[in-house]
Parts: sequence; structure tokens; C-alpha cells
Amino acid sequence: MGISDAPGSRIRWRRGTVTALGRTWRDSLELEVTVPGDGDLRALAHPSVVGTPQVGDDVLLNTTAWAQRLGTGGYALVVAVPDRLPPDPSGPGHLVKGRYTGLQVTVQGVDEQETPHHRVIAEAEDVDGMPVVVADLHSALPAVLAGVLATGPDLRVAYVMTDGGALPAAFSRTLDALAPTLAGVVTVGQAFGGDLEAVTVHTGLLAARHVLQADVTVVAQGPGNLGTGTPWGFSGVAAGEACNAVHVLGGRTVGALRISDADPRPRHRGVSHHSLTAFGRVALGGVTLVAPRGLPSDLGSQVAEDLAGQPERNPVVWVPVEGLDDALAASPARLSTMGRGLAEERAYFLAQAAAGRHAAHLAGPS
Repeated sequence: MGISDAPGSRIRWRRGTVTALGRTWRDSLELEVTVPGDGDLRALAHPSVVGTPQVGDDVLLNTTAWAQRLGTGGYALVVAVPDRLPPDPSGPGHLVKGRYTGLQVTVQGVDEQETPHHRVIAEAEDVDGMPVVVADLHSALPAVLAGVLATGPDLRVAYVMTDGGALPAAFSRTLDALAPTLAGVVTVGQAFGGDLEAVTVHTGLLAARHVLQADVTVVAQGPGNLGTGTPWGFSGVAAGEACNAVHVLGGRTVGALRISDADPRPRHRGVSHHSLTAFGRVALGGVTLVAPRGLPSDLGSQVAEDLAGQPERNPVVWVPVEGLDDALAASPARLSTMGRGLAEERAYFLAQAAAGRHAAHLAGPS
């Protein structure tokens, strides 16, 4: 294809009629939509972007992910309610996210001159040694939070959501369930819809510390990661770049290891190659890697062997897990990773909670 040749269609477009309204959370609305030729589809709308569909409305849908039967992203997505457009935006803000796509949005960022936080962010030089837990998957967040709060119940925990997975924070039902226990959500890069918006992971971390007054921050991509089975072709590589941002800003980086004895894929058993690559090869400033004590002997030996090849800048800390099983079971958000829950993936969730516990110890009393 020449440089001036237009590519073929990248979106599977459909038009349908809303037949029922479903669950709502944050800025999300589930719908049932009847589409000629496809039947009844489960669809999702973000009202702040497309308006609020009603039963009987005709809607334009992006059905690309639905047709591929993808997991996290397997909805038909409402692109427009063409016969009843929402009002023009009236809020402040000049940051454009989802830039130069058909659904770019404008938000107000903590980086902007017009925001009350601009001076704080402009003058902040570091995050005051704040512990930052960096994880590969969005599913880590409730487990990390459980570990932090089981250890330091009064600690303030913020979440910085990167743009490797879903871009709208409102897509996450986990964030909806965790809202009462989080100090706030900062969406960075092309991600949007958090309590605060920021241009980069760096300003997102500064906002977490100096605006949300977080004692501990968790950094992870939104729900729905992208992987290809190649050594470098997975969205979790950005976890290593997030570690570099923490290092530059004077934070203490804690790596939440992706550990499993249930994943059928060899590259994710023991310590996943995602963790070994992002923390061992991309993060150049040093990351404390946290492994949970008390794993089954075979898995524990495999984890120790996998971590033996980490560079000297990445110390390994084995953290006791007493009380963490109960904390995980009591999480207000459903624990699920790759379709497997706490019973199937105890080692994974325990590793995330152990990372949270270690960060809480680093933070000390709130």
C-alpha cells in the first residue's frame, strides 16, 4: 500500500434499536439493542460522550470487538444517538483525549493554567518518596488496595490509570465499587474520566501526591489489556515506563508481580514474562519486587527461580501474607483476572495484596 492509499474499513458499523436498558455505573449504561442480521446485542454507552439512549432510540454501533467475541471489550459500543444528540459541552478544560479520533473528548487537566491545581503541579518537583505500586493488569487494583488497607487502614490510596487498556475510566465496574475507599482516580495519557485528568504519568503521580494527598498510589492500565504472545508486543510494557516515571519523581517503586499456577499459557506460569520484561528490562531505575510467602512449594520454587535472573537494581522481598486472604475475600470489587476468580488465581491476587502490604509498610503511619 502506498503512503497516500486509504486503508480499508477498520470498524464494523451497525445501526440498531434500543429495546431495554440495563445496569448503570459511573458514566456507563448497558443496553439491549436489536440489530438486523445480528439479533439482540449487549451494548454499552457512555452518556457524557454520546448522550443517554432510551428504549426505542435508533443508535449507531461499533460492533468490531463484539463480532470478534473479545472478552473485556466484547460489547457493541454506542457511537451516536443520531436522532437525539446531546447538548454541547459547557464545562471547562482544553485537554483533548482520544485525540483525532471520531470520539475525541475535551477535559480539564491538572496541568492546565486555568485549573486551581496548576500552580501546585507546576511547582512540584517530586512525590516526596511516596510508595507507588506498579501493576501490569487492571485486575490487580482491588487486591493491591486490599493489601494496603489491611496493613494501614487509614492510608490514603490513589489510582493512576494509564491508557494501555480501556480509555474511559467509566468502563471499569471495579472503580465504581472501589470509589468509597480510594482517595481518587487520575486518568493520564489518552485515558479520561477520572476524578482528575493529567497529560502524562508524571503529572498524574504529582496530582496523586499533591492534590489527592495520597500516601500510596497504584499505577496500572485500565481494563482490557492487549497482548500478542510476542516478547515485546503487550500493553503491559508500559508498566516499566511507569516505574521510570516514579524513579524520576523520587518515589519508591513497588512491583506487583503477575504470578500464576492456573494460567494454561506457559509464558504466564510462575512469574509472567510480562513482569520479568517490564520490571527487569524496561524499568531502569530499580523496582522492589514483592513475592508472597506461603505459596505452594512447587510454585514458590518456580517464582524464586524466575526472579533469580533479575538485575541487582531490583531487590526481591518476600512478604508475609497473614490476614490477606480474608482481606481479599472482603474486597468490595469482584476479583477476576482472565476470567478466573480468587479461588482459581489465589497466587495472583495474593501477590498483588502483598505488594500493597509492602507499600503500606513503606508509607508508615498516615
